[in-house]
Amino acid sequence: MSEIRYKSKIGQINANAENVYAILTNLENLQKFADQIPQDKVKEIEISRDSIKFKVEGLGPKIIIGIVDREENKMIKYGAENMPIKANAWIQLKQIEETDTRIRITVEVDVPAIFRMMLDKKLQTSLDQAVDMLCQIKY
Repeated sequence: MSEIRYKSKIGQINANAENVYAILTNLENLQKFADQIPQDKVKEIEISRDSIKFKVEGLGPKIIIGIVDREENKMIKYGAENMPIKANAWIQLKQIEETDTRIRITVEVDVPAIFRMMLDKKLQTSLDQAVDMLCQIKY
């Protein structure tokens, strides 16, 4: 197993870092996206302020993704439990001007080297799409 770090592209949000941080540190704000999750694969979704719990078909116990660290208006770090691989993610924010905040998502995963080639492109594409989605939210 080797730990690999993936970084998304940098996105631009037309809001200040304080507003973006306030929205992203309350995971209950993700409830409005719950209908976009494929119900045939992800079930029993529970969302609270600091964590999301859900069951994925065929993966055993509920996966828990929670906020494990915060740096006000700059960084939110998430940890995961009950996943088949060790993974952490964090969102970095940098305010450039009053209504210009840059965002980047970084993910660290611990996977066997044999799976790395299968994951590389898919994970990179997913991170870039996640940044695009976060840039579309009204903050």
